[in-house]
Order: sequence, then structure tokens, then C-alpha cells
Amino acid sequence: MARRSSSSDSGGILFKTGLFAVLAGLAYWAFNQFSGKTPDEPAGPVTELPTQSGEPQTPAADLPGAIPDEILPAVPAGAELVRHTWFALAYDETHEQATWTVHEINRERLNENWAERPATFLPDPAVRTESATPRDYSGSGYDRGHLVPAADMAFREEAISETFFMSNISPQVHAFNGGVWRELEENTRDWGRKFKKIYVVSGPVLSRPGLGQIGFSKVTVPAYFYKVLLAPEQHRAIAFVMPNQRSDKPLMDYAVSIDQVEKLTGIDFFPKLLKGLDEELEASLDKSAWPVNDKRYQLRLDKWNNN
Repeated sequence: MARRSSSSDSGGILFKTGLFAVLAGLAYWAFNQFSGKTPDEPAGPVTELPTQSGEPQTPAADLPGAIPDEILPAVPAGAELVRHTWFALAYDETHEQATWTVHEINRERLNENWAERPATFLPDPAVRTESATPRDYSGSGYDRGHLVPAADMAFREEAISETFFMSNISPQVHAFNGGVWRELEENTRDWGRKFKKIYVVSGPVLSRPGLGQIGFSKVTVPAYFYKVLLAPEQHRAIAFVMPNQRSDKPLMDYAVSIDQVEKLTGIDFFPKLLKGLDEELEASLDKSAWPVNDKRYQLRLDKWNNN
């Protein structure tokens, strides 16, 4: 058999090398197409929170917004205390939502320029037992209702982003969320400006039968919601309990004392602040100290209830 020339050997090697390169390129293209990734995407999960812009942010541990222990309500048995930078909550795994949230509203923060509102709800990574997910609410007919309002935390991107964790969300009837609950939230910000600083506790009433469950996580739909407000410097307090439904009633029809909400929910509010002689504040109800905006009530009747 005649021996092949060296030029033939070289040509064969080049051909095989080229063929290998083409096949490798096709394999790499197919991997990227069907794996859903591009070479520039990170290997890990993508965080959907908005990116911070402008000057470097102060580390959360050094911020004055951290919630002090003295304003925390008592944590119900079986619930998990979760701390975020500007609010805290007690997460009830049985009902897949917070039994209470607590935060501060003050005049300075309310007068800041508003940060951009996030477009996405996210499971709360700080909940040890795992929070509900946005999908639990999909197709349920209920709104993802904020307990800590996004507008209360709009003074900073990180603050408003934290309010979109699902631990801060509870199923609300749309006409309630966009109606009387919205009116209460907006009046609460008015009171924050009036008193300069107030502490706010919000939550669902989980001690009473709900309106069913939604989603794979079996999130309880509360029949009632409450909000407890304390103006510490003025020694004023008020609370509200309202059904999870459309309402035409004036806001103050739902005003109650803190004691009444404690009896309804079984939660001790501000146990480190309201003790001794201050306990009388829990039983008081002075509606005149908390003026409401009548034009906002009329707006609810004319527009919000029908959106």
C-alpha cells in the first residue's frame, strides 16, 4: 500500500479540527438556546428588586430607621418575628401572612422625594418557614393588599422595596383595598404630619373565621383588618377595625380603642410603652384628636369604591 504524503496528513488534521470547532459551536449555541441563559447572565437566581442608584447607601445596620424593641407588639405563640430595616412583623405560618406589622411614620420621611415603586412582589427571604408567593394570589379575585403601605416607605428605594415582600401582603377585596383601607392609609399619613411622629401597627384579624383560603400555600382570606396608631409625644392613640369589604360608611365609624383590638386579636400592642399609668390610653377613644379629610371620604364614595 502506498504511503500518504505529509500534505495529505496535514489536510486531514485541519479538516478534523475545523469540523470539531463547528460541532462545538453548534453545541454551545444549542445549550444557550434551550437552557434559557445567555453568556452574560449570572449562574444564580436573579433578584427582581430595583437597583440602587446615586450615592452609596448606608449599611442597614447603621441606619436610624431600624425598629426599636420598645414599639414591638407581643409576638403571638407560634409566630416568627421578622425584622426588616424600616418595619418588623410577626409571621403566622398557619395563615401564611403577618399577624401584625409595625412601623414609624414621621414628617421628615413623608416630605422626602418619593422613590420608584417596584413592579414585582417577591417571597420574603427573611421568613424562616418561607412566606407565601405571588402565585398564591393569581386568579384568586383578591388584591395583594399591603399592611405597611408602600407610600409610607417611599422615602428610600430599599424601604419601599421591602414592602413588596409577600410577608407584608394579605388578601383584600379590591373595593376594600382601593376604598376604605386606602382612605385610612392616606389619613394616617396626614396624622403623621400633624403629630410629627406616630407608630403604626396593621394586620388581619386572624382570631376570627376567615373568608376561605387561596393558592397552593392556603393563604387565609381575613374577614377583618385592624390598624392601631400611637402618637407618643402627644400621648394620643386610636385604632380601627373594619370588615374586608366595600364600605360607604365614614371612616370614624370604624374607630375603636386599643383595648378593643387587643380583646379581638389577643395581641398586646406596645407592651413596653403603654404600662403603668399609660395603660389608661389603651382604653381611651378621642376621635376629635384625629381629624379626617372629608373631601377624601367623598372621593371614596364617588370614585374609589367604583374603580
